[in-house]
Amino acid sequence: MQIHFDDELTGLKSDILKMGAMVEDAIFKSVESLKNLDAEGANKVISDDKQVDELELKIEDKCLDLLALRQPMAVDLRFITMTMKITTELERMADLAVDIAQRVLDIVDKPLLKPLVDIPKLTAIAQEMTNKAINALVNKDGALAGSVIMMDAEADNLRNVVQQELINDYMARDPKTATRAVPLLLIARHLERICDHATNIAEEVIYLSSAKIVKHHPEKLDQTIDHRL
Repeated sequence: MQIHFDDELTGLKSDILKMGAMVEDAIFKSVESLKNLDAEGANKVISDDKQVDELELKIEDKCLDLLALRQPMAVDLRFITMTMKITTELERMADLAVDIAQRVLDIVDKPLLKPLVDIPKLTAIAQEMTNKAINALVNKDGALAGSVIMMDAEADNLRNVVQQELINDYMARDPKTATRAVPLLLIARHLERICDHATNIAEEVIYLSSAKIVKHHPEKLDQTIDHRL
């Protein structure tokens, strides 16, 4: 019985990793469609979102079955219940990638207002935070989760840089640029929100691994965090 349960947990972890990879891919492809003003690419991000939704439901069903049929205890119980919360975060991240793709469609027939510099940087941070957060969960690695949280300030800063540049250097000087600037503003905000969701996942992992509540208390990251449960 225990062997079957361990196999089921392994399968659940594989599904989480798969969902995380799908979210990373959606983030990357949405911004690639922006860089290339590629309507087809943007539409594919939007249509592929249903696969993320389906996987979320599959993972939730697996979690419910494990809770009902296996009656897990202690560490396994916490991992399964936390997985259900985290898949919701991932699904919202995928939705934000769709939002980015939709903003691309708003400007696909217009030339880019400016060369993209900070938005690709913010995209790379969002992807890295997502990847690390999921691996921290699967490996129950509180230290890795802590590193995700520490990256969030850089994401916030890049979002602010994009916002200030677009507002002060473009829209304030020439209101006619607003139709091309506002979608870029929203894309930066969507990317920053993706980073927030990755941070939420990391905070949950830290609670799992060390019983420390670090939400709204970043100073606690300076304390020792167990690497494993």
